[in-house]
Amino acid sequence: MFSRRFEIQPPQNKSSSKSSSKLGRSNSSFSKESGISKSRRHESRHGPRRPATATTSASQGESSAMGENSISAIVTLVIGQEQRIFAAHENVLCASPFFQAVLQNQMMDSQTKKIALPDEEPEIFSSVLEYLYKGDYYPRLVHNKKRNSWEIEQPADAETQPESTIYHHGVDGDLLKDTVIYCAAEKYGLEELKRLALRKQGLQSGIQASTILASARYAYANTPDTDSKLRAHYLALIIRSRSTFKRSGTMQLEMYNGGTQLFFDLFVALCNHVDDISSASSTPRSGGRHF
Repeated sequence: MFSRRFEIQPPQNKSSSKSSSKLGRSNSSFSKESGISKSRRHESRHGPRRPATATTSASQGESSAMGENSISAIVTLVIGQEQRIFAAHENVLCASPFFQAVLQNQMMDSQTKKIALPDEEPEIFSSVLEYLYKGDYYPRLVHNKKRNSWEIEQPADAETQPESTIYHHGVDGDLLKDTVIYCAAEKYGLEELKRLALRKQGLQSGIQASTILASARYAYANTPDTDSKLRAHYLALIIRSRSTFKRSGTMQLEMYNGGTQLFFDLFVALCNHVDDISSASSTPRSGGRHF
């Protein structure tokens, strides 16, 4: 019955906006084998994705439910402003406390389970589903045995690089994709996905200063004040790249407008950074002469 489910898209107006055209690139279809929405854009440019390997015990536990998918109910998910349609097995979605609570609290027929998430970005939700089924999302995190380090998977076509940013309707601009996924994982209660997204964005490079600031502002708006990882990542990134940000007109305008906790935290972090340098320079070297 569900051997072939396609994502449904409403007819697009010829005068659609730039944001709609960007989002439209990520059309996807439901596959029984993987149980997620796969991006046609990635498949057409890079060939079919290879199954990702779960790298954590939590994701392995999520994958163990795959054997029950044949008897698990299918949930329809209506995502974003364009009401893009996704489908997933109920037992896989219930790995998320958020979806478990929604499915338990909703009085619905077992054959017509439906969840609407109008504020979610389809491309981000597709990555969340991919993680729930495979333990990772495209582009995958791979281990370089020669360097003994983690890297972002590179496509076979060296001229084509995975997009590190997405257009987000809520901010009407580009954001770092891994940051938005981290915030989605916070919302859905997926701690392992948060760690994965944090590690991936730490490996990104060549991001514009304006995108970094917009992503930092988004991170502050969509994480609790107790978050000490994603926020700290952005504070450290700005401090390391301070020579660039000092010359940034975007940074000047952001600080002039203010309005978020980001800039006070940045001020404190910079003060601590200067204190650490001062303390290190004033500490006598061991083994030195004392007068």
